[in-house]
Amino acid sequence: MSSSSASSLNHEPSAVKPPILEVRDLRKVHRTASHELTVLRDINFSLKEGDTCAIIGPSGSGKTTLLGLCAGLDDATSGSVLLDGQAMESMTQDQRAALRNRLVGFVFQSFQLIPTLTAVENVLVPLELRGETGRQKDAENLLAQVGLGDRLDHYPLQLSGGEQQRVALARAFIHRPKIMFADEPTGNLDAETSEPIVEMLFRLNREAGTALVLVTHDPGLAAKAHRVIKMSGGKIIAEEEHALS
Repeated sequence: MSSSSASSLNHEPSAVKPPILEVRDLRKVHRTASHELTVLRDINFSLKEGDTCAIIGPSGSGKTTLLGLCAGLDDATSGSVLLDGQAMESMTQDQRAALRNRLVGFVFQSFQLIPTLTAVENVLVPLELRGETGRQKDAENLLAQVGLGDRLDHYPLQLSGGEQQRVALARAFIHRPKIMFADEPTGNLDAETSEPIVEMLFRLNREAGTALVLVTHDPGLAAKAHRVIKMSGGKIIAEEEHALS
């Protein structure tokens, strides 16, 4: 092959990747015998790999419901959620669970650690669900990255709230997810403890190239994201994008 031919091949445009998350005309309605409550209406947005997005709004605005629908934890009344190009509404619960286990990491406000497992054992849980073994060193390295290299064998009750959330961060990143969902990740922590947790979350996000969607009441935390979606009354009322240093 000539050098000119090789050069032309090297400059062929690569295929455009679909968004890691795409939400189309999403609507969620809770119905009872006497009335119906529309929790979400006409929600549309998308997120590329590596992007960070904060969803903010008052209590009852639909933020956590939206997060659950994006992760396939609940069913929408209408509309579509595509995760890595795959429509969640067309999948069975088992198929969604398998997709989440492959692509998704979670960080919860209440940590959600298993009390009978040590820190390193908690971090290994996502890998065990995937049938992967022999990764203890990876778990230990992640715990060291979040400052818990000397607490590997401690149980959740032996850890402070901030330390438990660090374990939860390591667990969320252990299987190298393409997208991370965080629901009020600092909601149970005081301001002094929250700051290093936030720094770790965004640092791990950058290093892993993972997309991040977080729900928060904290405007300072939201300001660290590339994109901010403001919700009220179950609708998106504003969106902001800004470059970060």
